[in-house]
Amino acid sequence: MTSAPAPVLIDAHHHLWDLDQRPQPWLDDPGLTSIRRTFTPDDLRSTATRSVAGRHLHGTVAVQCVPEVPETEDLLALAEREPLIEAVVGWADLTSPAIGDTLDRLLAGPGGRYLRSLRHLVQGETDQAWLQRPDVERGLAAARDRGLSYDVLVRSHQLDQAIRLAVRFPDLPQVLNHAGKPDIAGRQLAEWREQVRRLAAHEHVVCKLSGLITEADHGSWTTSDIRPVWDVLLTSFGPDRLMFGSDWPVANLAGGWNRWAATVDELLTDCAESEIHALLAGTATAFYRLPARG
Repeated sequence: MTSAPAPVLIDAHHHLWDLDQRPQPWLDDPGLTSIRRTFTPDDLRSTATRSVAGRHLHGTVAVQCVPEVPETEDLLALAEREPLIEAVVGWADLTSPAIGDTLDRLLAGPGGRYLRSLRHLVQGETDQAWLQRPDVERGLAAARDRGLSYDVLVRSHQLDQAIRLAVRFPDLPQVLNHAGKPDIAGRQLAEWREQVRRLAAHEHVVCKLSGLITEADHGSWTTSDIRPVWDVLLTSFGPDRLMFGSDWPVANLAGGWNRWAATVDELLTDCAESEIHALLAGTATAFYRLPARG
């Protein structure tokens, strides 16, 4: 007799930084003053107290912030000693001819077994075909050949790059971060909706239900603002290809971990238990190869 899956909650996307150990230049933005401090796993534990569908936080995926290999090394070493962190999404220079050597060193180093995916802030690249550059594709192939996945961070107007990436790399597991950053605050979702549906047609691409509240009006958003995006994601990807993520502590700019958790709890009201499990734990566990449970 097969036992039911354990009712756990995985936060598949959060950040950590220690400003005494490693600067985060992006936090110099005047609009980010409220999160310009150190955030640790203990801060996350004390913050993430709200349940989602009766599930409480069990494990997490820590995601890089700055394009520096030493930050990835910090996160891997932290994962080695921190039970809450079950996987790391790191950074390495995909354009470097030495990308293979860099990945081999990371994988063999302290905490290297926790490295499951790479990410680059494509959202900040002005080249509208950055993901199609030959040197980038060489780097992505090196990651694929070492069993790594790729976290796709693009803005809504860059989703065509993600679609071309899906076509070019059908054997590289990919996850769209923050649902491609739809313009929730401006209520401009038509083009995003079309592009997301095209991307979701590629079965090896999954999507994070994360980062949406910071794309909405920080001070006045409600669940009603998020629901149109949720509806598109659910019908396009299905719960088996969606995963919960908080984007904490960036989420603090627009309400924080618990408010986002309460919103997801409300969005899941009409979902079956199997669908809830997929979105809150199963998809992330499969994509990031997290410890089996249940």
